[in-house]
Amino acid sequence: MVKMPRKVMRYSPSAGRHTVHTVERVKKRRASELKWGQRRFRRVTAGYRGFPRPKPEGREKPTKRVNLVYRCTETGKAHSPAGQRAKKFELVDK
Repeated sequence: MVKMPRKVMRYSPSAGRHTVHTVERVKKRRASELKWGQRRFRRVTAGYRGFPRPKPEGREKPTKRVNLVYRCTETGKAHSPAGQRAKKFELVDK
């Protein structure tokens, strides 16, 4: 289990130095129906046609990627690095 503090010192590109950042976990939003991939998916599956790509074989991956947003407390700007894999993830107060 990965436990991460809600406030961390990180480099802020907007401030140009290390500042305190608040950490938030990104929630998944509903996919937009207007995006090109979704429009193509709806067109391909319309009518009597089947699924446009092969179903994934085998099992799911044992871990999921955790996407975080770091928000600078001084400038208010947010940035998110690449997600890391973790089975369980928890934000804790220190």
